[in-house]
Amino acid sequence: MKIKRVAAIHDLSGFGRCSLTVIVPILSAMGVQVCPVPTAVLSTHTGGFSDMVFKDLTDYIGLCYNHYKQLSIDFNAIYSGFLASSAQIDGCLKFFCGFPSALKIVDPVMGDNGKPYQTYTKELCSRMNELTEIADIITPNLTEAAILLEEEYPLDGRLDIATAQNWLMRLCKRTPTVIITGAVIDGEVCNIGLERTSSELKRVNYQHIPVHYPGTGDIFASVLTGSILCGNNLYTAIERATEFARKSVALTYAANGNSDNESRNGVLFEKLLSQLTEF
Repeated sequence: MKIKRVAAIHDLSGFGRCSLTVIVPILSAMGVQVCPVPTAVLSTHTGGFSDMVFKDLTDYIGLCYNHYKQLSIDFNAIYSGFLASSAQIDGCLKFFCGFPSALKIVDPVMGDNGKPYQTYTKELCSRMNELTEIADIITPNLTEAAILLEEEYPLDGRLDIATAQNWLMRLCKRTPTVIITGAVIDGEVCNIGLERTSSELKRVNYQHIPVHYPGTGDIFASVLTGSILCGNNLYTAIERATEFARKSVALTYAANGNSDNESRNGVLFEKLLSQLTEF
């Protein structure tokens, strides 16, 4: 059996359970070979910590691409996440264009809770559109969907079903498959998706837990990626990604509550990894 292979273009934060430190074990548990392409190395993630050690690896992305091409290594998917500069977007585009047969998955990490991250200038947000236009699948949260569409973030993250459908359809004009995470529709928190070839909105509700953990978007997008590579349809992939993220958050909340010191360490997903081998 041939193992699926993914080039994961993300940062590596040593402490805090996000980006590559969750992506590698999750996709590996699902039987997918992960080839990390780190965009930066940090001692911790940037949410709730100060004075972290940071090493920019922008130049590495292109050099890594060149070496993989020299070795004739191929990939089933290219999966990108947080990018810190326009030069890093250029590096992603190099991978996307250089491996045309690979599934292109973009998690356009730009903001949360209605606001862009401080590092995301208008120029950088605009350039993220270049990735979404070449991608096969994008997984923005509601804030990022609003940024991509140049829409106002809805009050309390609440959308009516018609607006949700409208946003998905407009994003699908750029990208064949779109999943928006963390929307609130009819009072229910949910993840919603749409494929360009279908007008049927895919919706998976989940119980909201009132705490914020870093890395939950990375967990969702990783399980979604692995599920699709394993042959699942979009609804099943969203359902499985939603459920794994929900279980991870619930387990962590039960163990630690909403302590800020504990929540910045991310979710306790490790004990649940065995469930992913069933995919």
